Amino acid sequence: MMDAQKEALRRIITTLANKNEELQHFQETVENTLTALQDESRKVMSGLEVELEQLHSAVEEKGVELSQIITEEKHRKEAALQKQLSEGKYALLSCEELMEFANQTLTITSEEEFLQAAKEIKERVTMAPAFRLTTRPAMSESMAEFTVDFSAERVWLQRLQFLPVPRAPEIDVSRCVVNDNNITIAWRPACEAGGEGLNGSTECYELEYRKTNCDIMLTAPGEACWEKILDITGTQVTISGLKFDSHFVVVRVRAKNKMAAGEFSEPVTMETTAFNFGFDASTAHAELKVQGNTVTWEPQGVKSHDSRLRGKDNRSSSRSGTPSPNKTAGSRTGRDRFAGESYTVLGDHEMTGGSHYWELRPLADWKSFSVGVAYRAGLGRFDQLGKSASSWCLHGTQWLQTSLAVKHNNRAKALDWPLPQRIGVYCNYDNGDLSFIDVDQLRLLHSFKTKFTQPLVPAFTVWCGGFTITTGLQVPSFMRNFLSSHQSLTNLSQ
Repeated sequence: MMDAQKEALRRIITTLANKNEELQHFQETVENTLTALQDESRKVMSGLEVELEQLHSAVEEKGVELSQIITEEKHRKEAALQKQLSEGKYALLSCEELMEFANQTLTITSEEEFLQAAKEIKERVTMAPAFRLTTRPAMSESMAEFTVDFSAERVWLQRLQFLPVPRAPEIDVSRCVVNDNNITIAWRPACEAGGEGLNGSTECYELEYRKTNCDIMLTAPGEACWEKILDITGTQVTISGLKFDSHFVVVRVRAKNKMAAGEFSEPVTMETTAFNFGFDASTAHAELKVQGNTVTWEPQGVKSHDSRLRGKDNRSSSRSGTPSPNKTAGSRTGRDRFAGESYTVLGDHEMTGGSHYWELRPLADWKSFSVGVAYRAGLGRFDQLGKSASSWCLHGTQWLQTSLAVKHNNRAKALDWPLPQRIGVYCNYDNGDLSFIDVDQLRLLHSFKTKFTQPLVPAFTVWCGGFTITTGLQVPSFMRNFLSSHQSLTNLSQ
């Protein structure tokens, strides 16, 4: 009876814990929404003030422009009328003088003098300014051509409303593509349902995405925050160079106009298929340093046990007290740690089916490395890659001479190709395919064809220098060009 009550109580505790977590998430969401609302209101108010200031400035500028036009026209007309007034004044004075001279002529009694004066008056009348002057004003007083009427603009301003908030777009799932660690998202704007598009109230779009390992829409505790892509002017965008280290990517999009952003579309969850793994540091040879996705060979007293690196004066024998790897292997920590001359480290995820892909980049100072796959259970602590039936690898070296070869079951085949700077590894467990690619040159270096019978792990060896791996990659689309023309080496496959 007591056990049943305890079990019931445990279920209640679990239910309360889940509800508590849900309420905490709800509280956090409401608080974030409140903060965002306050920020958005401040932004909108600031935008309104800017718009009003710009409108006021535009009215002032237009007023100055119109005032200047009116003033210039006033000055032009004033100058023309002043000139005409001056000419009229001169003509009036000349006319008065001529009239006085004519009156005086009438008093002359001498016929000869009278005739001479009359002739002079006639000639002066003919040339008098009063008779050549236009007696109509050159300009009118009207300024009607510059009269403005802002009644229509006043009515428009009185009807001014806020821009409508853009409606949420709809993500077009049929046009969304996940390929080559890129995600292309396409959507239909709300205008297709009667709203306005980029030529109307919507100026751009904003997309948010986040990685998640669950296909629910709510953000679970510990999940990544939304990442943003802003100012998208079309209805499609491609997110490039993603590392697919989660099972899903959730995307959503919203429209924005000059001042406001609308609601987000319904989120869409897109599945990402990639092989994401790291180094299993517990397997690394004691002289290998694992740091993130990089492995380097950092020998301990290397000159005392490696004849290739001994100095001419053999000073290392007196300076280093580190014995050879064979003698120190028993003191290495970790039961599965490689030892001896097997400078090896394994990946931390097994492959038991499906297709997988990852890449390797040697560091600048590397001398020798191997990359491939192995049966974890079949690879001993002192086994080297490619020297047993449990491992397959590509081996490159530039120590003394440069060479590239593939190895399996202690058999090797040289490859006539320069050492790649970026090596892709493709493994299809179900089909028994293992391929090595020069990614920069898009060249298939070699493809094993076999039948895998045990769980596989990525396997790596490095001597002198190091390399970096890139995981969380999808099988790239260029692999389709190679899969139909495998160059299998049957003598190395089994």
